[in-house]
Order: sequence, then C-alpha cells, then structure tokens
Amino acid sequence: MDALVSSCVVLPCSFKYPPQQQPSSRTKGMWHMKDKWEDYIYHNDPTRILDKFKGRTKLIGSQGELNCSLEIDYVRNHDNGPYCFRVELETSKIDKFSFVKNCVTINMIEKASKPVLQAETSVEEGEPAIFKCSVRHTCPSHQPTLSWSHPGKTIPSYKHIGHGKWEAESLLTFTPTKEDDHSSITCTVKYHGGVEGEMQATQPIF
Repeated sequence: MDALVSSCVVLPCSFKYPPQQQPSSRTKGMWHMKDKWEDYIYHNDPTRILDKFKGRTKLIGSQGELNCSLEIDYVRNHDNGPYCFRVELETSKIDKFSFVKNCVTINMIEKASKPVLQAETSVEEGEPAIFKCSVRHTCPSHQPTLSWSHPGKTIPSYKHIGHGKWEAESLLTFTPTKEDDHSSITCTVKYHGGVEGEMQATQPIF
C-alpha cells in the first residue's frame, strides 16, 4: 500500500470468524506490529497504544459488519509497518486471533505527484470548453481540494478506485473569449497535512 507522508492513509480490512460463536458486535479489534504482538498501533484502550501512534489511528469500519479498516493520520516516513489486525471475542479468554499472514506494509511517498490536467490545447471562441484535473490519494476522510486559475463552473467529484486509493477530480467549464488566446490555465491541489511535492499543473490555451 502507498501512503503520502503528512497526509492520512486507510488500510482496508475485513474479517470473518465462526458464526456460531457470538454476535460480531461483541468482538474487540486491534492492530499491532507484526513481530511484536503487544506493540499496538490501535487499541480500544488508548493507554495501550504506542506513544508514536497515539491520537493518529482509528477504526473507521464497523466490526458489527466485519469491517476492520484502520486510518492512520499525519503519516510519518517511518510508519512502514508491517501491521496486523487482531480480533478477540469479549466473552471468551481463548477465542483470539491475529491475522499475521495478512499483514500490511506501507510504501511511503515523500512528495506528491502533480495533478493530471486533461483538455484540448486548441479551443473555439464562443464554444464551451471543458478542462479536467485529477489526483489520486489515500486519505478519504480529508479529500484534496482542486482549484483553477480561470473562472467558470466547477464540478468536484470523488471516487474509490480500489486497493486503498481514491481519486479527486474537478471539471471546469467556461466559454473562451479572444482574451484567452495564448494564455494558460492552471490547476492547483491542496492536500491534508503538510504534504510536499508538485501542486500545480498548467496547460496553454490557443
């Protein structure tokens, strides 16, 4: 999995257990380091979470729906993992299981890649022109914002593209005038956190 340093990342996760045991709402979920089962990066008892992860992790899935997805906020360049999910049945001392064969390792991306700007380089005066700008990211709870250097009608959209990645997109529509000839249009992205990298994409207009 990829994660952008200083932003957040969601580790998608789902699990199953023998259905005859008890209702899934009475399970307790936690995440730990692969080789150190007592080193918790998430636990329902905050005092048991490693100091460097306190206040930065939360379960965003419902265990009642067997969803154990974890969000790590303000990603640091040493948050590589691997991390494993562990589930315990609250009414049993023996029914506990760590999914150590299904752990997650994070690939750190130090700098964001620039937005993708799509449009016709040549547009017709008086005819509506459409420009599309998009970025991919791993932080659905804090979507990136996309802005334009040219006025017009904008339509933002967001979608999950799988494997813990999302896409933010903005469509800009405007009617070019002769003043737009030999100018340029710029799309700027702003991420959650102090993300570094190329934040702008520019295209000339003729």
